[in-house]
Amino acid sequence: MSRIRGMRGYLASSIAVTCAAALAFPLALSTDAAAAPPAAGSPTTDRATPDRPAFERTARARPETPSTSKTSAETGTSGAIPGSTQSLPLAPLTPPPSSDRTLPPTSAPAQGLPRRDVRHFSLVGVVWDNPDTELQGRVQVRTRASGTAKWSVWQDVDTHNHEHAADPDTAERTSGRVRGSTAPLWVGDSDGVEVRVQAEADGRPEADGRAVAGDPLPTGLHIELIDPGVDPAAEPPPQASGVDTPRGNVLTAEAAASSAVNADLAPLGATAIPALSQKQTEADLIATRGETAEAASAEDTPGAKDKPGPKDKPGTTGKTGTIGNDDAADPATGQRVKPYIGARPRIVTRRGWGADEMLRERNFSYTKTVKAAFVHHTASGNNYRCAQAPSVIRSIYRYHVKSSGWRDIGYNFLIDKCGNIYEGRAGGVAKPVMGAHTLGFNTNSMGIAVLGSFGAANPPAAAVKAIAKVTAWKLGLFGANPKGKTYLKSGGGNLYRKGKNVRLNVISGHRDGFATECPGGRLYAKLGKARVTSARYQGR
Repeated sequence: MSRIRGMRGYLASSIAVTCAAALAFPLALSTDAAAAPPAAGSPTTDRATPDRPAFERTARARPETPSTSKTSAETGTSGAIPGSTQSLPLAPLTPPPSSDRTLPPTSAPAQGLPRRDVRHFSLVGVVWDNPDTELQGRVQVRTRASGTAKWSVWQDVDTHNHEHAADPDTAERTSGRVRGSTAPLWVGDSDGVEVRVQAEADGRPEADGRAVAGDPLPTGLHIELIDPGVDPAAEPPPQASGVDTPRGNVLTAEAAASSAVNADLAPLGATAIPALSQKQTEADLIATRGETAEAASAEDTPGAKDKPGPKDKPGTTGKTGTIGNDDAADPATGQRVKPYIGARPRIVTRRGWGADEMLRERNFSYTKTVKAAFVHHTASGNNYRCAQAPSVIRSIYRYHVKSSGWRDIGYNFLIDKCGNIYEGRAGGVAKPVMGAHTLGFNTNSMGIAVLGSFGAANPPAAAVKAIAKVTAWKLGLFGANPKGKTYLKSGGGNLYRKGKNVRLNVISGHRDGFATECPGGRLYAKLGKARVTSARYQGR
Protein backbone atom coordinates (compact mmCIF):
# COMPACT_ATOMS: atom_id res chain seq x y z
CA MET A 1 0.00 0.00 0.00
CA SER A 2 2.82 2.42 0.81
CA ARG A 3 4.34 1.98 -2.65
CA ILE A 4 0.96 2.57 -4.28
CA ARG A 5 0.48 5.68 -2.17
CA GLY A 6 3.95 6.83 -3.07
CA MET A 7 3.25 6.66 -6.76
CA ARG A 8 0.44 9.16 -6.72
CA GLY A 9 1.22 12.66 -7.93
CA TYR A 10 -0.09 15.30 -5.57
CA LEU A 11 -2.08 17.22 -8.16
CA ALA A 12 -3.74 14.13 -9.55
CA SER A 13 -4.46 12.93 -6.05
CA SER A 14 -5.92 16.29 -5.03
CA ILE A 15 -8.18 16.46 -8.05
CA ALA A 16 -9.44 12.93 -7.55
CA VAL A 17 -10.11 13.44 -3.86
CA THR A 18 -11.77 16.78 -4.49
CA CYS A 19 -14.13 15.25 -7.03
CA ALA A 20 -14.91 12.41 -4.64
CA ALA A 21 -15.58 14.88 -1.85
CA ALA A 22 -17.94 16.87 -4.02
CA LEU A 23 -19.92 13.71 -4.77
CA ALA A 24 -19.85 12.27 -1.28
CA PHE A 25 -20.91 15.33 0.71
CA PRO A 26 -24.15 17.32 0.40
CA LEU A 27 -23.31 20.82 -0.73
CA ALA A 28 -24.86 23.64 1.24
CA LEU A 29 -24.12 26.86 -0.62
CA SER A 30 -24.78 29.84 1.60
CA THR A 31 -27.54 32.31 0.93
CA ASP A 32 -24.86 34.98 0.50
CA ALA A 33 -23.13 33.06 -2.27
CA ALA A 34 -26.34 32.79 -4.26
CA ALA A 35 -27.34 36.42 -3.82
CA ALA A 36 -27.13 38.76 -6.77
CA PRO A 37 -24.40 41.43 -6.63
CA PRO A 38 -25.68 44.69 -5.11
CA ALA A 39 -26.37 47.67 -7.26
CA ALA A 40 -23.77 50.40 -7.32
CA GLY A 41 -24.33 53.01 -4.66
CA SER A 42 -22.48 55.68 -2.75
CA PRO A 43 -18.76 55.21 -2.07
CA THR A 44 -19.61 54.43 1.52
CA THR A 45 -20.40 50.75 1.69
CA ASP A 46 -22.00 50.93 5.11
CA ARG A 47 -24.94 48.90 3.81
CA ALA A 48 -26.36 45.49 4.61
CA THR A 49 -25.39 43.83 1.33
CA PRO A 50 -23.83 40.41 0.75
CA ASP A 51 -20.10 39.87 0.42
CA ARG A 52 -18.94 38.67 -2.99
CA PRO A 53 -15.95 36.45 -3.70
CA ALA A 54 -12.78 38.34 -4.64
CA PHE A 55 -12.83 37.10 -8.22
CA GLU A 56 -16.22 38.74 -8.84
CA ARG A 57 -15.08 42.24 -7.90
CA THR A 58 -13.86 44.85 -10.32
CA ALA A 59 -10.62 46.75 -9.87
CA ARG A 60 -12.19 49.76 -8.20
CA ALA A 61 -15.09 48.11 -6.44
CA ARG A 62 -15.14 48.76 -2.73
CA PRO A 63 -15.51 45.69 -0.55
CA GLU A 64 -19.13 45.07 0.28
CA THR A 65 -20.44 45.46 3.77
CA PRO A 66 -21.54 42.74 5.93
CA SER A 67 -23.87 40.05 5.26
CA THR A 68 -25.70 39.21 8.42
CA SER A 69 -24.48 36.00 10.01
CA LYS A 70 -26.86 33.17 9.25
CA THR A 71 -28.13 30.71 11.82
CA SER A 72 -27.83 26.97 11.36
CA ALA A 73 -31.49 26.82 10.45
CA GLU A 74 -30.99 29.37 7.68
CA THR A 75 -27.89 27.81 6.15
CA GLY A 76 -28.60 24.14 6.76
CA THR A 77 -25.34 23.75 8.69
CA SER A 78 -24.61 23.28 12.38
CA GLY A 79 -22.87 26.63 12.62
CA ALA A 80 -22.36 29.81 10.67
CA ILE A 81 -18.96 30.94 9.42
CA PRO A 82 -19.87 34.57 8.93
CA GLY A 83 -18.01 37.83 9.09
CA SER A 84 -18.37 41.27 7.64
CA THR A 85 -16.43 44.21 6.25
CA GLN A 86 -17.46 47.82 6.74
CA SER A 87 -15.56 50.07 4.34
CA LEU A 88 -15.88 53.78 5.19
CA PRO A 89 -14.29 56.60 3.17
CA LEU A 90 -11.98 59.07 4.89
CA ALA A 91 -12.45 62.81 4.39
CA PRO A 92 -10.03 65.77 4.66
CA LEU A 93 -9.28 66.99 8.16
CA THR A 94 -8.05 70.40 9.22
CA PRO A 95 -4.54 70.49 10.71
CA PRO A 96 -4.54 69.44 14.37
CA PRO A 97 -4.79 72.32 16.87
CA SER A 98 -1.64 73.28 18.72
CA SER A 99 -3.20 71.91 21.89
CA ASP A 100 -3.20 68.39 20.39
CA ARG A 101 0.25 67.16 21.32
CA THR A 102 -0.31 63.64 20.01
CA LEU A 103 0.57 64.85 16.50
CA PRO A 104 3.26 67.36 15.55
CA PRO A 105 2.06 70.70 14.14
CA THR A 106 2.24 70.51 10.38
CA SER A 107 0.62 71.80 7.23
CA ALA A 108 0.71 68.29 5.74
CA PRO A 109 -2.63 67.07 4.43
CA ALA A 110 -4.67 64.89 6.75
CA GLN A 111 -7.73 62.72 6.31
CA GLY A 112 -9.83 60.89 8.81
CA LEU A 113 -13.15 59.86 10.22
CA PRO A 114 -14.66 61.57 13.28
CA ARG A 115 -15.95 59.44 16.13
CA ARG A 116 -18.67 57.24 14.76
CA ASP A 117 -20.96 54.47 15.95
CA VAL A 118 -20.63 51.40 13.75
CA ARG A 119 -21.55 47.73 13.78
CA HIS A 120 -19.37 45.33 15.70
CA PHE A 121 -15.82 44.81 14.45
CA SER A 122 -12.52 43.55 15.89
CA LEU A 123 -9.80 44.42 13.36
CA VAL A 124 -9.02 47.60 11.42
CA GLY A 125 -6.89 48.62 8.47
CA VAL A 126 -6.69 51.39 5.90
CA VAL A 127 -6.75 50.79 2.15
CA TRP A 128 -6.39 53.00 -0.94
CA ASP A 129 -6.76 52.71 -4.69
CA ASN A 130 -3.25 52.26 -6.10
CA PRO A 131 -1.20 49.36 -4.67
CA ASP A 132 1.98 50.88 -6.15
CA THR A 133 1.53 54.03 -4.04
CA GLU A 134 3.03 53.98 -0.57
CA LEU A 135 1.33 55.79 2.29
CA GLN A 136 4.05 58.11 3.53
CA GLY A 137 2.63 59.22 6.81
CA ARG A 138 1.05 58.16 10.06
CA VAL A 139 -2.19 56.25 10.56
CA GLN A 140 -3.84 56.23 13.97
CA VAL A 141 -7.11 54.84 15.26
CA ARG A 142 -8.97 54.73 18.50
CA THR A 143 -11.89 52.48 19.18
CA ARG A 144 -14.70 52.05 21.67
CA ALA A 145 -15.16 48.69 23.34
CA SER A 146 -18.54 47.19 22.49
CA GLY A 147 -21.35 48.02 24.87
CA THR A 148 -19.30 50.58 26.82
CA ALA A 149 -18.46 54.26 26.74
CA LYS A 150 -14.74 53.51 27.04
CA TRP A 151 -12.50 54.67 24.22
CA SER A 152 -8.97 53.39 23.71
CA VAL A 153 -5.91 55.57 23.42
CA TRP A 154 -4.72 56.43 19.92
CA GLN A 155 -3.01 53.41 18.38
CA ASP A 156 -0.60 53.47 15.44
CA VAL A 157 -1.31 51.24 12.46
CA ASP A 158 1.75 49.92 10.62
CA THR A 159 1.73 51.61 7.19
CA HIS A 160 4.50 49.49 5.68
CA ASN A 161 2.55 46.58 4.30
CA HIS A 162 3.07 46.63 0.52
CA GLU A 163 6.03 44.27 0.85
CA HIS A 164 3.58 41.55 1.95
CA ALA A 165 2.14 40.82 -1.45
CA ALA A 166 2.17 38.67 -4.55
CA ASP A 167 5.22 38.99 -6.80
CA PRO A 168 5.17 41.56 -9.61
CA ASP A 169 3.83 40.31 -12.95
CA THR A 170 2.00 37.36 -11.39
CA ALA A 171 -1.69 36.82 -12.12
CA GLU A 172 -2.59 37.61 -8.51
CA ARG A 173 -0.71 40.90 -8.52
CA THR A 174 -2.00 42.03 -11.94
CA SER A 175 -5.63 40.98 -11.37
CA GLY A 176 -6.83 44.59 -11.17
CA ARG A 177 -8.36 43.92 -7.74
CA VAL A 178 -5.32 44.63 -5.57
CA ARG A 179 -5.28 47.80 -3.48
CA GLY A 180 -2.73 49.49 -1.29
CA SER A 181 -3.16 48.68 2.37
CA THR A 182 -1.70 49.12 5.83
CA ALA A 183 -1.08 46.19 8.11
CA PRO A 184 -4.19 45.08 9.98
CA LEU A 185 -4.56 45.93 13.69
CA TRP A 186 -6.50 43.74 16.12
CA VAL A 187 -8.50 45.95 18.51
CA GLY A 188 -10.96 43.47 20.01
CA ASP A 189 -14.74 43.65 20.03
CA SER A 190 -15.64 47.28 19.27
CA ASP A 191 -18.60 49.34 18.07
CA GLY A 192 -17.09 52.81 17.70
CA VAL A 193 -14.16 54.17 15.72
CA GLU A 194 -12.19 57.34 15.05
CA VAL A 195 -9.42 57.59 12.46
CA ARG A 196 -6.77 60.09 11.42
CA VAL A 197 -4.18 59.80 8.67
CA GLN A 198 -1.52 62.49 8.34
CA ALA A 199 0.97 62.80 5.52
CA GLU A 200 4.65 62.81 6.39
CA ALA A 201 6.29 66.21 6.54
CA ASP A 202 9.57 66.69 4.70
CA GLY A 203 11.22 68.74 7.45
CA ARG A 204 11.16 72.18 5.84
CA PRO A 205 9.49 74.81 8.06
CA GLU A 206 6.62 77.06 6.97
CA ALA A 207 6.62 80.73 7.92
CA ASP A 208 4.49 79.89 10.97
CA GLY A 209 6.89 77.17 12.07
CA ARG A 210 4.84 74.21 10.89
CA ALA A 211 6.51 71.57 8.77
CA VAL A 212 5.92 71.49 5.03
CA ALA A 213 4.06 68.50 3.64
CA GLY A 214 5.98 65.78 1.85
CA ASP A 215 4.27 63.37 -0.52
CA PRO A 216 0.48 63.67 -0.77
CA LEU A 217 -1.73 60.99 0.70
CA PRO A 218 -2.90 58.21 -1.64
CA THR A 219 -6.31 58.59 -3.23
CA GLY A 220 -9.32 56.54 -2.21
CA LEU A 221 -8.48 56.15 1.47
CA HIS A 222 -10.97 53.96 3.34
CA ILE A 223 -11.01 52.53 6.84
CA GLU A 224 -11.82 48.80 6.83
CA LEU A 225 -13.62 47.45 9.89
CA ILE A 226 -13.52 43.66 10.01
CA ASP A 227 -15.86 41.46 12.01
CA PRO A 228 -14.48 37.89 12.11
CA GLY A 229 -17.91 36.54 12.99
CA VAL A 230 -18.69 33.71 15.34
CA ASP A 231 -18.12 30.09 14.43
CA PRO A 232 -19.89 28.04 17.12
CA ALA A 233 -18.87 24.78 15.47
CA ALA A 234 -15.16 25.60 15.72
CA GLU A 235 -13.26 23.78 18.40
CA PRO A 236 -10.89 25.87 20.57
CA PRO A 237 -7.25 25.49 19.54
CA PRO A 238 -5.48 24.55 22.79
CA GLN A 239 -2.90 21.82 22.47
CA ALA A 240 -4.89 18.64 21.86
CA SER A 241 -3.84 15.05 21.47
CA GLY A 242 -5.13 12.42 19.12
CA VAL A 243 -7.01 12.88 15.89
CA ASP A 244 -9.38 15.82 15.62
CA THR A 245 -12.57 14.39 14.22
CA PRO A 246 -14.47 16.04 11.38
CA ARG A 247 -17.37 18.29 12.24
CA GLY A 248 -20.86 17.03 11.77
CA ASN A 249 -22.07 19.95 9.68
CA VAL A 250 -22.38 19.91 5.91
CA LEU A 251 -19.39 20.79 3.71
CA THR A 252 -19.79 23.25 0.89
CA ALA A 253 -18.04 22.48 -2.38
CA GLU A 254 -15.32 25.03 -1.59
CA ALA A 255 -14.81 23.68 1.94
CA ALA A 256 -14.63 20.13 0.63
CA ALA A 257 -12.00 21.12 -1.92
CA SER A 258 -9.94 22.95 0.70
CA SER A 259 -10.05 19.93 2.98
CA ALA A 260 -9.51 17.33 0.25
CA VAL A 261 -5.99 18.54 -0.54
CA ASN A 262 -5.05 17.41 2.98
CA ALA A 263 -6.93 14.10 2.72
CA ASP A 264 -3.70 12.06 2.93
CA LEU A 265 -2.99 13.68 6.28
CA ALA A 266 -6.38 13.83 8.02
CA PRO A 267 -10.01 12.85 7.46
CA LEU A 268 -12.08 15.03 5.16
CA GLY A 269 -13.52 17.91 7.15
CA ALA A 270 -11.04 17.52 10.02
CA THR A 271 -10.39 20.56 12.20
CA ALA A 272 -6.75 19.62 12.72
CA ILE A 273 -4.05 17.49 11.16
CA PRO A 274 -2.71 15.27 13.95
CA ALA A 275 0.92 15.22 14.94
CA LEU A 276 3.15 12.28 14.08
CA SER A 277 6.21 11.15 15.98
CA GLN A 278 9.53 11.56 14.21
CA LYS A 279 9.77 7.81 13.71
CA GLN A 280 6.31 7.76 12.11
CA THR A 281 7.14 10.78 9.96
CA GLU A 282 10.40 9.26 8.73
CA ALA A 283 8.84 5.85 8.09
CA ASP A 284 5.99 7.30 6.07
CA LEU A 285 8.27 9.52 4.02
CA ILE A 286 10.50 6.54 3.27
CA ALA A 287 7.42 4.54 2.28
CA THR A 288 6.27 7.23 -0.13
CA ARG A 289 9.66 7.03 -1.82
CA GLY A 290 9.08 3.33 -2.48
CA GLU A 291 11.86 2.29 -0.12
CA THR A 292 11.82 -0.19 2.74
CA ALA A 293 12.11 0.25 6.45
CA GLU A 294 14.94 -2.31 6.42
CA ALA A 295 16.95 -0.17 4.01
CA ALA A 296 16.38 2.86 6.17
CA SER A 297 17.47 1.10 9.36
CA ALA A 298 20.59 -0.21 7.62
CA GLU A 299 22.00 3.28 7.54
CA ASP A 300 21.91 3.43 11.31
CA THR A 301 24.04 0.28 11.55
CA PRO A 302 27.53 1.10 12.89
CA GLY A 303 29.98 1.33 10.02
CA ALA A 304 27.28 1.45 7.37
CA LYS A 305 27.96 3.84 4.52
CA ASP A 306 25.53 6.02 2.71
CA LYS A 307 24.46 4.31 -0.46
CA PRO A 308 22.68 5.92 -3.37
CA GLY A 309 18.96 5.20 -3.06
CA PRO A 310 16.05 5.62 -5.45
CA LYS A 311 15.54 9.19 -6.51
CA ASP A 312 12.75 11.00 -4.75
CA LYS A 313 9.57 11.29 -6.71
CA PRO A 314 8.63 14.98 -6.72
CA GLY A 315 5.01 15.41 -5.71
CA THR A 316 4.40 11.98 -4.21
CA THR A 317 2.17 11.96 -1.18
CA GLY A 318 1.71 9.99 2.00
CA LYS A 319 0.75 10.71 5.59
CA THR A 320 3.61 13.15 5.84
CA GLY A 321 2.74 14.95 2.63
CA THR A 322 4.60 16.01 -0.46
CA ILE A 323 8.17 15.41 -1.59
CA GLY A 324 9.90 17.61 -4.10
CA ASN A 325 13.69 17.55 -4.18
CA ASP A 326 14.24 19.04 -7.64
CA ASP A 327 15.80 22.16 -6.14
CA ALA A 328 16.61 20.96 -2.65
CA ALA A 329 18.94 23.17 -0.65
CA ASP A 330 20.94 20.09 0.30
CA PRO A 331 21.35 17.94 -2.86
CA ALA A 332 22.96 15.13 -0.88
CA THR A 333 19.68 14.64 0.96
CA GLY A 334 18.18 12.97 -2.10
CA GLN A 335 20.85 10.24 -1.86
CA ARG A 336 20.10 9.38 1.76
CA VAL A 337 17.81 6.48 2.51
CA LYS A 338 17.03 7.81 5.97
CA PRO A 339 15.60 11.31 5.46
CA TYR A 340 16.37 14.44 7.42
CA ILE A 341 12.89 15.46 8.54
CA GLY A 342 11.29 16.66 11.75
CA ALA A 343 8.20 15.15 13.30
CA ARG A 344 5.02 16.48 11.76
CA PRO A 345 3.45 18.94 14.21
CA ARG A 346 -0.26 19.29 14.89
CA ILE A 347 -1.72 21.84 12.46
CA VAL A 348 -5.13 23.48 12.86
CA THR A 349 -6.78 23.35 9.44
CA ARG A 350 -8.63 26.13 7.69
CA ARG A 351 -11.81 24.40 8.78
CA GLY A 352 -10.46 24.42 12.32
CA TRP A 353 -10.07 28.20 12.41
CA GLY A 354 -13.31 28.77 10.54
CA ALA A 355 -12.27 29.97 7.09
CA ASP A 356 -15.18 31.06 4.91
CA GLU A 357 -14.08 29.27 1.74
CA MET A 358 -16.51 31.33 -0.35
CA LEU A 359 -14.24 34.37 0.03
CA ARG A 360 -11.10 33.08 -1.66
CA GLU A 361 -10.54 32.33 -5.32
CA ARG A 362 -11.54 28.76 -6.03
CA ASN A 363 -8.38 27.50 -7.73
CA PHE A 364 -5.15 26.68 -5.92
CA SER A 365 -1.79 28.03 -7.04
CA TYR A 366 1.45 26.07 -6.69
CA THR A 367 5.12 26.71 -7.09
CA LYS A 368 7.74 24.07 -7.97
CA THR A 369 9.26 23.28 -4.59
CA VAL A 370 10.00 24.78 -1.15
CA LYS A 371 13.62 25.87 -0.80
CA ALA A 372 13.24 28.47 1.94
CA ALA A 373 10.94 29.76 4.66
CA PHE A 374 10.40 33.47 5.31
CA VAL A 375 9.38 34.39 8.85
CA HIS A 376 7.02 37.32 9.41
CA HIS A 377 5.02 38.97 12.13
CA THR A 378 1.49 40.12 11.33
CA ALA A 379 2.08 43.55 12.96
CA SER A 380 -1.48 43.26 14.24
CA GLY A 381 -0.60 43.78 17.91
CA ASN A 382 -0.20 41.41 20.84
CA ASN A 383 -3.48 42.14 22.60
CA TYR A 384 -5.20 38.83 21.97
CA ARG A 385 -5.72 35.58 23.85
CA CYS A 386 -4.79 32.26 22.28
CA ALA A 387 -8.46 31.28 22.30
CA GLN A 388 -9.04 34.34 20.06
CA ALA A 389 -6.39 33.34 17.52
CA PRO A 390 -8.91 31.77 15.11
CA SER A 391 -10.87 35.04 15.14
CA VAL A 392 -7.68 37.01 14.49
CA ILE A 393 -6.82 34.74 11.56
CA ARG A 394 -10.34 34.95 10.11
CA SER A 395 -10.07 38.72 10.31
CA ILE A 396 -6.69 38.82 8.57
CA TYR A 397 -7.99 36.42 5.92
CA ARG A 398 -10.99 38.65 5.23
CA TYR A 399 -8.77 41.76 5.19
CA HIS A 400 -6.34 40.20 2.73
CA VAL A 401 -9.11 39.06 0.36
CA LYS A 402 -11.97 41.55 0.68
CA SER A 403 -9.99 44.69 1.49
CA SER A 404 -6.57 44.17 -0.12
CA GLY A 405 -7.85 42.20 -3.14
CA TRP A 406 -5.62 39.12 -2.77
CA ARG A 407 -6.75 35.65 -3.85
CA ASP A 408 -6.49 34.23 -0.31
CA ILE A 409 -4.70 34.88 2.97
CA GLY A 410 -1.07 35.62 2.14
CA TYR A 411 0.81 33.34 4.55
CA ASN A 412 1.25 29.58 4.25
CA PHE A 413 1.26 29.07 8.02
CA LEU A 414 0.38 31.18 11.05
CA ILE A 415 1.49 30.69 14.65
CA ASP A 416 -0.09 32.14 17.78
CA LYS A 417 1.61 33.17 21.02
CA CYS A 418 0.92 29.74 22.55
CA GLY A 419 2.71 27.95 19.74
CA ASN A 420 -0.37 26.61 17.94
CA ILE A 421 0.24 26.20 14.19
CA TYR A 422 -2.48 27.04 11.66
CA GLU A 423 -2.89 26.26 7.99
CA GLY A 424 -2.80 29.45 5.92
CA ARG A 425 -3.33 29.73 2.18
CA ALA A 426 -5.44 26.89 0.79
CA GLY A 427 -3.90 24.16 -1.34
CA GLY A 428 -2.53 21.62 1.12
CA VAL A 429 -0.13 22.08 4.04
CA ALA A 430 2.38 19.59 2.61
CA LYS A 431 2.29 20.98 -0.91
CA PRO A 432 4.32 23.87 -2.41
CA VAL A 433 1.48 26.40 -2.30
CA MET A 434 2.31 29.80 -3.81
CA GLY A 435 1.80 32.48 -1.17
CA ALA A 436 1.75 36.28 -1.12
CA HIS A 437 4.02 37.03 1.82
CA THR A 438 7.44 38.24 0.62
CA LEU A 439 7.30 40.55 -2.38
CA GLY A 440 9.77 39.24 -4.95
CA PHE A 441 10.42 35.88 -3.28
CA ASN A 442 7.14 33.97 -3.18
CA THR A 443 8.34 31.42 -5.75
CA ASN A 444 9.82 28.24 -4.24
CA SER A 445 9.36 29.51 -0.69
CA MET A 446 6.80 29.51 2.11
CA GLY A 447 5.72 32.24 4.49
CA ILE A 448 5.23 31.73 8.24
CA ALA A 449 3.64 34.57 10.22
CA VAL A 450 3.59 34.83 14.00
CA LEU A 451 0.47 36.64 15.21
CA GLY A 452 1.64 39.81 16.90
CA SER A 453 4.10 42.70 16.72
CA PHE A 454 7.70 42.08 17.72
CA GLY A 455 9.57 45.32 17.17
CA ALA A 456 9.56 46.14 20.89
CA ALA A 457 8.07 42.96 22.39
CA ASN A 458 9.88 39.64 22.68
CA PRO A 459 8.25 36.72 20.83
CA PRO A 460 7.04 33.95 23.16
CA ALA A 461 9.36 30.97 23.38
CA ALA A 462 6.45 28.72 22.35
CA ALA A 463 6.08 30.63 19.07
CA VAL A 464 9.80 30.37 18.26
CA LYS A 465 9.69 26.64 19.02
CA ALA A 466 6.68 26.28 16.71
CA ILE A 467 8.66 27.96 13.89
CA ALA A 468 11.36 25.34 14.37
CA LYS A 469 8.82 22.50 14.39
CA VAL A 470 6.92 23.46 11.25
CA THR A 471 10.09 24.26 9.29
CA ALA A 472 11.80 21.01 10.35
CA TRP A 473 8.85 19.09 8.93
CA LYS A 474 7.93 21.11 5.85
CA LEU A 475 11.50 21.85 4.71
CA GLY A 476 12.34 18.20 5.37
CA LEU A 477 9.70 17.13 2.85
CA PHE A 478 11.65 19.05 0.20
CA GLY A 479 15.17 18.15 1.32
CA ALA A 480 16.12 21.57 2.71
CA ASN A 481 18.58 22.06 5.57
CA PRO A 482 17.28 24.69 8.06
CA LYS A 483 20.85 25.74 8.87
CA GLY A 484 21.86 25.97 5.23
CA LYS A 485 21.84 28.53 2.44
CA THR A 486 19.96 28.44 -0.81
CA TYR A 487 19.46 30.53 -3.95
CA LEU A 488 16.18 32.16 -4.90
CA LYS A 489 15.57 34.25 -8.01
CA SER A 490 14.17 37.68 -7.23
CA GLY A 491 10.86 38.60 -8.78
CA GLY A 492 11.62 42.27 -8.16
CA GLY A 493 11.73 44.39 -5.02
CA ASN A 494 13.57 47.18 -3.25
CA LEU A 495 16.65 45.11 -2.31
CA TYR A 496 17.22 42.95 -5.38
CA ARG A 497 16.46 43.58 -9.02
CA LYS A 498 14.19 41.22 -10.90
CA GLY A 499 16.01 38.11 -12.13
CA LYS A 500 18.92 38.28 -9.69
CA ASN A 501 19.87 35.01 -8.00
CA VAL A 502 20.10 35.78 -4.31
CA ARG A 503 21.83 33.61 -1.70
CA LEU A 504 19.67 33.49 1.42
CA ASN A 505 19.36 31.52 4.63
CA VAL A 506 16.96 28.62 4.22
CA ILE A 507 15.12 30.13 7.21
CA SER A 508 15.14 33.87 6.56
CA GLY A 509 13.37 36.86 7.98
CA HIS A 510 11.16 38.92 5.70
CA ARG A 511 13.72 41.75 5.87
CA ASP A 512 16.31 39.50 4.22
CA GLY A 513 14.39 39.66 0.97
CA PHE A 514 12.91 43.16 1.23
CA ALA A 515 13.88 46.34 3.10
CA THR A 516 11.30 46.23 5.90
CA GLU A 517 11.08 46.05 9.68
CA CYS A 518 9.23 42.71 9.44
CA PRO A 519 9.38 40.36 11.34
CA GLY A 520 10.32 42.91 14.00
CA GLY A 521 13.78 43.20 15.53
CA ARG A 522 13.02 40.99 18.53
CA LEU A 523 11.68 38.09 16.45
CA TYR A 524 14.42 38.45 13.84
CA ALA A 525 17.00 38.06 16.60
CA LYS A 526 15.52 34.65 17.46
CA LEU A 527 15.86 33.17 13.97
CA GLY A 528 19.35 31.84 14.63
CA LYS A 529 17.97 29.77 17.49
CA ALA A 530 15.06 28.63 15.32
CA ARG A 531 17.48 27.43 12.61
CA VAL A 532 19.56 25.38 15.05
CA THR A 533 16.49 23.89 16.73
CA SER A 534 14.84 23.09 13.41
CA ALA A 535 17.96 21.32 12.16
CA ARG A 536 18.15 19.35 15.42
CA TYR A 537 14.53 18.28 14.98
CA GLN A 538 15.51 17.01 11.52
CA GLY A 539 18.28 14.90 13.04
CA ARG A 540 21.15 17.00 11.72
